Amino acid sequence: MAACILLRKQGGQAAGTGSYEIAYATRIICFANKEDKSSPRREGLGFCFAKQGGQILCSCKGSRICFANKEDMMAQIYETDEEIERVLLIGVALDDNDEAESSLDELAELAKTAGAVTVGRLIQPREYFHPATYIGKGKLEEVRLMADELDATGIICDDELTPAQLRNLEDVLNLKIMDRTMVILDIFASRANTSEGKIQVEMAQLKYRMTRLSGLGTALSRLGGGIGTRGPGEKKIETDRRLIRDRISRLNAQLKEIENHREIQRQKRSDSTIPVAAIVGYTNAGKSTLLNKLTNAGVLSEDKLFATLDPTTRVLKLPNTDKVLLTDTVGFIRKLPHNLIEAFKSTLEEAKYADIIIHVVDSVHPDMDRQIAAVYETLDELQVGDKPVITLFNKTDLAGNAETIKDMRAKCSMRVSAKTGEGIDEFLDELGKILRENRIHINRCFKYQDAGRIQLIREFGTLISEEYTQDGIEVEAYVPKEIYDKL
Repeated sequence: MAACILLRKQGGQAAGTGSYEIAYATRIICFANKEDKSSPRREGLGFCFAKQGGQILCSCKGSRICFANKEDMMAQIYETDEEIERVLLIGVALDDNDEAESSLDELAELAKTAGAVTVGRLIQPREYFHPATYIGKGKLEEVRLMADELDATGIICDDELTPAQLRNLEDVLNLKIMDRTMVILDIFASRANTSEGKIQVEMAQLKYRMTRLSGLGTALSRLGGGIGTRGPGEKKIETDRRLIRDRISRLNAQLKEIENHREIQRQKRSDSTIPVAAIVGYTNAGKSTLLNKLTNAGVLSEDKLFATLDPTTRVLKLPNTDKVLLTDTVGFIRKLPHNLIEAFKSTLEEAKYADIIIHVVDSVHPDMDRQIAAVYETLDELQVGDKPVITLFNKTDLAGNAETIKDMRAKCSMRVSAKTGEGIDEFLDELGKILRENRIHINRCFKYQDAGRIQLIREFGTLISEEYTQDGIEVEAYVPKEIYDKL
């Protein structure tokens, strides 16, 4: 959203070139001073009204600047460009390894996905985060000078800030301050398409903001209007907290309905005896590309962090005629906000209730080992530790003749390219073998009057051979335990 400013000329000079009281603004518009008599300069976006002597002199909405002539009130329209945030990235290295550098690289990708341009970065080695300002006072002054030199409009910190740290940094630097969680929540908000995804994102955002409300003093207290009601009344911060709590309560009720719906879906899948495989992995590892390659799902697949947010389930038919339900889950990331894990619990639990985990890894990423560790850390938090795992080291078309790599926690590891299809056939064969391990091998002769039972094998199991003899139908097959009792 850009800006539309209505200015009235006074004596041939735009009224907006003076300084005016801002009546209301979500993000402020700055006007040039009277000395240089230059055109208004847009500093922010949103809705803005400036007034002088009780009269509104300018308003802001849209992507135009309009100057109204005092004599005939004819408007002149000037188009403005969309503002792009210029941000500095700040991190703290708590130990001697290079994790802070790689984490800041990832933060730069997050900022790019959110629509910002990184103009600089700074890392301070410390034993602990500064409780008041995240980084030390000396580095804070260095950041202020760097921001002025690079014309930065905002700061992004690589860790979640406390309310006090956020407020103190804004006071000292006089810039927009964001942390890693804010950026991730912003990306999730732009990626949510379904009603479920939007509810989950809003829930996470409200929980994050509720802990960061700060009071504005007794000036925002409310006085009663009758006898016995006089006093400081309800402060603005208390009103905000109450409104957020009420909204969270309503969202919780909606999420509960969604969870019940998902539980019904899982129960139906369980009754169908078709095994479920959950595709998990770090964000931008190629999960959606793999799902599209295997099932032609048509899911959005881009070289971006969190390109897809809402889970998708499709049926995959294996070469041995087995069927499996493939579910694409939301991507994982280091320092994943706890509020997001709570809000997306019903979505992430698709992995918990799956029969097998397909772990997709970006094999060409320089920080591959840490990404694998982050995925398993999230799976452990979701209590997904007893499922067989197939690890696919994806993007072999970019890796070339790389050395053999293996995931020690996986049942098997293999190299594939979801884009070109390299290694996909071997993966499907291995998936079929693992699924058969949980099935019962039968070699039985069915009487002709019981031939209808063979249809159960065709539908839910793997029919290896079928021969019609004088005594009946000789069948060799693999069947699920649930079907075995019905045969």
